[in-house]
Amino acid sequence: MSEVKALHERKHVWRDEVLLIISLCVFVGIVYFLDGAFKPVFNPSTLTLTGVVLALVPAAIWLTFFYLQDRAEPEPKGFVLGVFALGAILASAIGIPVVDNLFRVSHWLRSDTLTTILGGILVVGFTQEFLKYAAVRYSIYNSDEFDEPTDGVIYATAAGLGFATVLNIQFVVSNGGVDLGVGIIRIAVVALAQAAFSGITGYFLGRAKFESEPVWWMPLGITLAAIFNGLFNWLLGILNRPTITLNGATSNTWMGLVLAAVVALVTTGVILALVRGSIKSLQAGK
Repeated sequence: MSEVKALHERKHVWRDEVLLIISLCVFVGIVYFLDGAFKPVFNPSTLTLTGVVLALVPAAIWLTFFYLQDRAEPEPKGFVLGVFALGAILASAIGIPVVDNLFRVSHWLRSDTLTTILGGILVVGFTQEFLKYAAVRYSIYNSDEFDEPTDGVIYATAAGLGFATVLNIQFVVSNGGVDLGVGIIRIAVVALAQAAFSGITGYFLGRAKFESEPVWWMPLGITLAAIFNGLFNWLLGILNRPTITLNGATSNTWMGLVLAAVVALVTTGVILALVRGSIKSLQAGK
């Protein structure tokens, strides 16, 4: 088992996660209201640029909260930003090309329920979760700065938000911009989901470094994150499915935000309990 210095629980990490969820929901509401009230007119270039800027907001919110509160034993800013950037690079260089170009999931993923679930887990889920795991495992993991179990959640969340940022930018650019109201909801949903699933992997990474876990430990963590990833996107597809009415087709995208917020809150609570148990075990010398 690795030596652990000044082992304690960084309680602000959990506050940051909750503040991110609340702030994103509030931010979505503000943008949606302003878009509906003022109905701004954009040309294609400014619409795309606005969408790209909005895609950066979730990461900016989390990083701001994190650095304002991480004072007692601060993580090096360059390391956190580096893992965030690495998550973004892996999404751009490998994640999106593999899912979109190699497996071409847009052509078959939503063909039926079983295909949606299995494809969402085995192709999309495993690709995304392994790359976010790799962004931490093959960078900061072996550094002396990764010195307590909570660091797994911190760095995995940074990688997840980097991944989410690129996914959102790619969506905006590939569509030539998006409607601000619907677009900001999607941006928040992707960011919350990617951060939540990364937290699962982060917990397993923290345990793997500081406790003598079996060889199947990390594969189990990545598998669980991939399963939740796939199931979430399946449920999201059901909630966002257009409903045909006399006035035309409508889609309740707000339910997707509610689902993402609930999943993020529940995941944060479960991971908090697990990390606390891991820290108590280590402090007891078990």
